[in-house]
Amino acid sequence: MRDFDIESVAKAIEADAGEPLPELRQALEEAKLGAGRVTTPEQILVRQARERCGLTQVSFAERIATPVATLRDWEQGRFVPPGGVLCLMRLIIKHPELSLELATH
Repeated sequence: MRDFDIESVAKAIEADAGEPLPELRQALEEAKLGAGRVTTPEQILVRQARERCGLTQVSFAERIATPVATLRDWEQGRFVPPGGVLCLMRLIIKHPELSLELATH
């Protein structure tokens, strides 16, 4: 795991995600060095979606009808969100106003 090119891995992950992931290179550097906490692309995605909405974890969890403990687990990397949630996060990042639709239903 420590013998990989950070830039090529980052480009492949971002291509798969379909968007730039600003904290990804730092997370890959940490993984390569074997030091510190490793941040996954899924964690970054969930956190970015919440931050794009300008909401706290509690408010965002309510908006997406998810227990706040689950949202924290996703953001802290204890669990990987299901595929449907990852898709929702990508949509919210690109169109944060969509999250308002979730609040009205």
